[in-house]
Amino acid sequence: MKRLILEMGMGNDLYGMDYTKAAKRAVEDAFRHSTLSIFQSLGLDHTKMEVRVTVGVAEPEKVDCDAVVAILPRGNATVTAVKGGQNIDDPGNGTAHVIATAAVEALYPIVPEDWKLS
Repeated sequence: MKRLILEMGMGNDLYGMDYTKAAKRAVEDAFRHSTLSIFQSLGLDHTKMEVRVTVGVAEPEKVDCDAVVAILPRGNATVTAVKGGQNIDDPGNGTAHVIATAAVEALYPIVPEDWKLS
């Protein structure tokens, strides 16, 4: 598998301290920064694509990774939550604003001999 695309995104949940919501928004933000037109342009089968998502949040155990996988439109996806992101305390309300980061990788089984620069 060769990585064809790497895109980053950021998302947040300002009032609910919902790490999954922030993670989904980070992945959606990454989507808005890129397109996978390479698959259609080159006639590649997107079902062979592997999608690896790494989400960084302050409390990774609170991310429902299956719920994040469910928003990915193509490919065979895996989501891993790791320590990262940021919580911004809101002492006036006794809560925190959750910020998540996401790295979305699209990989494809490329045989180098099948490709040549023209």
